[in-house]
Amino acid sequence: MKQLTLKAPFTVKGKGLHTGLEIEATFNPADPGHGYKFRRVDLPDAPVIDALAENVVETTRGTVLQRGDVRVSTVEHALSALYAAGIDNCLIDVNAPEMPILDGSAAEYANGIEVAGSEEQDADKDFFVIKQQIEVRDDTTGSVFLALPYDGFSVEAMLEFDSPVLDNQFAVMDDVCQYAKEIAPCRTFVFLREIEPLLANNLIKGGDLDNAIVIYDRIMSEEQLDHIARLTDTTPRMPKEYGYINERPLLFDNEPARHKVIDIIGDLALIGRPLKGRIIATRPGHSINTTFAKKIRKEIVRQEVQAPVYNPSEPPLMDINRIRQLLPHRYPFLLVDKIIEQGQKYIVGVKNVTVNEPFFQGHFPQEPVMPGVLLVEAMAQTGGMLVLSTVEDPEMYSTYFMKIDNVKFRQKVVPGDTLIFHVSFMTPLRRGCAMMKGYAFVGEKIVCECEFMAQIIKNK
Repeated sequence: MKQLTLKAPFTVKGKGLHTGLEIEATFNPADPGHGYKFRRVDLPDAPVIDALAENVVETTRGTVLQRGDVRVSTVEHALSALYAAGIDNCLIDVNAPEMPILDGSAAEYANGIEVAGSEEQDADKDFFVIKQQIEVRDDTTGSVFLALPYDGFSVEAMLEFDSPVLDNQFAVMDDVCQYAKEIAPCRTFVFLREIEPLLANNLIKGGDLDNAIVIYDRIMSEEQLDHIARLTDTTPRMPKEYGYINERPLLFDNEPARHKVIDIIGDLALIGRPLKGRIIATRPGHSINTTFAKKIRKEIVRQEVQAPVYNPSEPPLMDINRIRQLLPHRYPFLLVDKIIEQGQKYIVGVKNVTVNEPFFQGHFPQEPVMPGVLLVEAMAQTGGMLVLSTVEDPEMYSTYFMKIDNVKFRQKVVPGDTLIFHVSFMTPLRRGCAMMKGYAFVGEKIVCECEFMAQIIKNK
């Protein structure tokens, strides 16, 4: 799958939820690998903030990003719409310290993306794959964020409040195709009893009945309601009974829970990569959402490339017979057993290491360890398959080492290990020369990595 950006820019205008300012935000196409970034065009030199979890500084009634002294808040709805639409790269120009709240949902953002259209880019998507259960828990709030392996993207939100109106509620998005119609239009919500404390904390200055679902679930006097009306500059309204006091009815019985799905997806966008996995969030909120995103970001920063997924029961992209047609190597020096995945700029190969390898006779008889130089050779052979895929009649060419740099051996490889090689182009192929980066994994651990240059030459 290729990375996507917008085909054309689009602009949204509206009030800021917390500042009450009139705000304009323009979504622009961006280069491959750019990710999501916010540019504060109202400030000198238009500083840019990367939309990444490590830049989250606050999560009270919205996700706040900060770089230096520059902030942008309430970013979750915009990021949610981009993420669900599969847009990987976008530069968002905003002329205020927050994004507009619009009607409290992600609908206008999702509609803007649909109208602008998307454009495929010359770069592969780099998924973060959930391979085992990951759990983040907050015992003070009872929030639990659970990620499970799943060959797709699914989000489930389960709400629990001490409220006669909104007690237990859940919503599930099993497929992002549901997002635009069934998730994006769902509005944020607030309890009427929370409004005065939020205003006292200098929040929701732009909140009103047009951009949030307001829930009346505690008895309040007429004087209290009049006071809130004065604070929010709205017409006093005395609710006759518990319930939702907006004139606009709920779109779905579980609209609040569906809105939480919007927030979860928006905060997951801060991982910086599309995710493959099933998310189950109990009592979700921006704090637990971004804590999970930060945990994944640490893993991404620690290990630049995630170990490829290898399912030995699936047929390979190329078996040993096809490899023998393309590579001139033969026993005992053919060190790739199969190719399981290939993109335009990367390839994944597999080598099963057995005690019958001839080099184990001397390296070492009492403690067999695969020589590091052969790990590099195996990565080079895998990379050679990638280079050969760029020419017609690849059987007529061979690849040769020209340079090896930055070799690191992190763990020994022994009989019984299954090596998985991930090799990718560092620069475009020029004049038959390729700079490549290779990683060798055993399980989830990198055992070796290196950079190397290879040249492709036509056989005589």
